[in-house]
Amino acid sequence: MAQIFPGRYTADIEGDFVVFLIGMRINKPLKIRKWWPVVTAMRPMLKAQEANPDIGVLDTRQALLSPREPLIIQIWRSFDVLARFAREDMIHTEPWKTYFKVVGASSGDVGIWHETYRVRAGDYETAYGNMPRFGLANAGEHRGLGSASRARERISAKV
Repeated sequence: MAQIFPGRYTADIEGDFVVFLIGMRINKPLKIRKWWPVVTAMRPMLKAQEANPDIGVLDTRQALLSPREPLIIQIWRSFDVLARFAREDMIHTEPWKTYFKVVGASSGDVGIWHETYRVRAGDYETAYGNMPRFGLANAGEHRGLGSASRARERISAKV
């Protein structure tokens, strides 16, 4: 079980970074042969990223938006590192090719999406209360936060 840090904390991450959201949507639940390969392609990719921190992923979280919509939230060192991984790394390019072979670009059975956000150094703020290290606190420095600290003060202090 993850260590809980009682009290309030914040996170500092050096330099710019990227928040990357990627997900899928099962549009036709009965077409298991179409969406199952998409679901199963993510696990090996995430395990390979975890095993090789040099890839540039600083933190990964998985969630469900709904039973048909899994979501992965990642923090990457930079957009260039993320783009190079997407373009060149076999653990990404092979599942991508499989998706288009199995699902096709216009079948409508299963959808995929991603959103990428570049965050400039200091243009973020965080607060964690009674939590294990999570998100930016896991990707960067995790430090105590006074009880009077407010979001506006934390973001203003970094700029």
